[in-house]
Amino acid sequence: MPDASFDLHARDRTVLITGGAGGLGAPTAEIFAAAGARVLILDRNDAAGLELARRINATQGREAHFIHADLAAIENVSAQVRELAVRHRVDILINNAAVYPSKEALAYSLSEYEQVQRINATAAFACSQAVLPGMIERRWGRIINISSITFGRGWSRLAPYVISKGALIGLTRALAREFGEHGVTVNAVCPGAFPTEAERIQGDAAEYEQYVLGNQCVKRRGTPADFAYALLFLASDYAGFITGQSLNVDGGWVLQ
Repeated sequence: MPDASFDLHARDRTVLITGGAGGLGAPTAEIFAAAGARVLILDRNDAAGLELARRINATQGREAHFIHADLAAIENVSAQVRELAVRHRVDILINNAAVYPSKEALAYSLSEYEQVQRINATAAFACSQAVLPGMIERRWGRIINISSITFGRGWSRLAPYVISKGALIGLTRALAREFGEHGVTVNAVCPGAFPTEAERIQGDAAEYEQYVLGNQCVKRRGTPADFAYALLFLASDYAGFITGQSLNVDGGWVLQ
């Protein structure tokens, strides 16, 4: 966690994090709160979301709210986020929520494919639409889309997920071009392999860890803080001249 001297200008900003109750979302919420931000946690896991908000409020003295949302219900989520943008003045949007079913490409039904796109990509577009009017009015805003290094490498048994993460790169570039003149920056962060629940789809944990470390330049596993601090920087005033970019946070797995 940041100490009292750590300040990337998050103080008094409001950050909305989709999928904010688990995986890399929860530690990101805690680190943004520690840096002084108000945190809105959007997730469908009520127990985890409520506990995270309670913990942030109790231990950090920051304002945190949990909002139940199912990103597959795009119209409902769009309305929810528009209301939140008015009530809480959303300054920073982190489109983090994702699902990642794993099987051979030929085994997916079209409905399964469309569900992944809906949650991982279409919901990000809808949430961005909902917060952009306020950002434009204030002439300041940050949108950070969580893509993946799987888009840069390709990855077997994850075709709909990889496609959705590519869509987020396209969304990043399109919104950056359109809204930069209004003081809004839009960037993507592409995490590598972090030891979260998502790794269960990879099978043997020890074998997978050896595979990860063999591919990374940095020979240790990434931590949630490694991921969250990259987001915190892109959300800060220090990153005001960075937009339309994709940042790999992966220990040097993919080199660009």
